[in-house]
Amino acid sequence: MNSCIVVVPTDTVIAEPTNVTGSTSHHGIEVALEFKLVEHPTEPLKLRTGEEDSGGRKMGREAAGQSQMSYTVEQLVAVNPYNPDILPDLENYVNEQVSSQTYSLDANLCLLRLYQFEPERMSTQIVARILIKALMAMPAPDFSLCLFLIPERVQMDEQFKTLIVLSHYLETAKFRQFWDEAAKNRHILEVVPGFEQAIQEYAVHVLSLTYQKVPRSVVAEAINVEGVSLDKFIEQHVAKSGWVVEGKGEVSLPRNEFNHPELKRTSSAQSIPLDRITRIFPLLG
Repeated sequence: MNSCIVVVPTDTVIAEPTNVTGSTSHHGIEVALEFKLVEHPTEPLKLRTGEEDSGGRKMGREAAGQSQMSYTVEQLVAVNPYNPDILPDLENYVNEQVSSQTYSLDANLCLLRLYQFEPERMSTQIVARILIKALMAMPAPDFSLCLFLIPERVQMDEQFKTLIVLSHYLETAKFRQFWDEAAKNRHILEVVPGFEQAIQEYAVHVLSLTYQKVPRSVVAEAINVEGVSLDKFIEQHVAKSGWVVEGKGEVSLPRNEFNHPELKRTSSAQSIPLDRITRIFPLLG
């Protein structure tokens, strides 16, 4: 005789809370039925807002009532990333990232994946903000990761074409072309605070990997700043980044394994002992 367990939601009324047993037959086979009351939460997932996570960032909508379970955005993404019901919460979270100048790649990628399943609910305004925030995260490859999840027909929109061009200029360190193009499309970029500062920091990162000593004119072109503002910018990096202002209008940048290759340490996995190399010399002769 076989037995089975039937799960009953907690909101179903059962006269006896203890196990209920019985039997039935099907095609001459007697089957025992055992009903057990199993706890099964019926409350919908609620996003916690008005509270802060460990990083001090506010998230989501305020839960209606203490009896309902509350979740942060990260928990919603981790628990059920393909649930279309969380789409509005993720859109609100994008706007919150913009206003609070925070960033969550995982949450944004989750939203873009949901848009793939629900294209009629896609907000091009939200998508544009996600891509701008991804540009601000360079040199991380976030922009490409996001772009892969956006349909090609959507990418043909003018604002997305512009963002793709800007991404290309940044990846190839064509900063003069980037700032010229950005100036023409300020209406797209200015909705996200901190964009210019983030790109300037990326430009400094590129310069630090490329130059040992860099002319002031190159710094000015890379960060799109001149005159007194350029002087203040350099002074700030002298204080916090170890830049050294030298004569002839040059700035000496801190040594690293990229602008000073001799500093790069070769790991044991990459090195070959000399005795092993000498063994092949007779074969080469």
